[in-house]
Amino acid sequence: MRVVVQRVKKAAVEIEGQLVGDIQEGLLVLLGIEHEDGHDDAKYLIQKLTQLRIFSDADGKMNLSIQDIGGQFLVVSQFTLHAGTRKGNRPSYIRAARPEQAIPLYEYFVAELQKLSASQVQTGRFGADMQVSLVNDGPVTIIMDSKGEI
Repeated sequence: MRVVVQRVKKAAVEIEGQLVGDIQEGLLVLLGIEHEDGHDDAKYLIQKLTQLRIFSDADGKMNLSIQDIGGQFLVVSQFTLHAGTRKGNRPSYIRAARPEQAIPLYEYFVAELQKLSASQVQTGRFGADMQVSLVNDGPVTIIMDSKGEI
């Protein structure tokens, strides 16, 4: 399981012109699920996300977590995080989980994140064509993989 985490001042997701997710200060989490992922991968990343100290303290040092600042999460599914680009010019998505496996794991991830954090969790819609807008704060962008591949 792989995430791209962006510290944001605000972020939103629209589908067909309709706003479906909208946060202020917090973390935009782009979530990619591969066929070998399970609940342990989700739990590992959720623990990291809720405790990741990337928000500035009074001295301007990245020393605070999303919990410390009362921030929000916006979780957006993104199978393209597992794109294989080694061969040719057209990415391969063979490592990305099929929807029948990925949807329940995505829903589990969101539910556990909501349960284990004191933060509000907004989402996009799995498999939809989404327009994501954000104001990246810093910019701070971090990539994490539950299997330590990054």
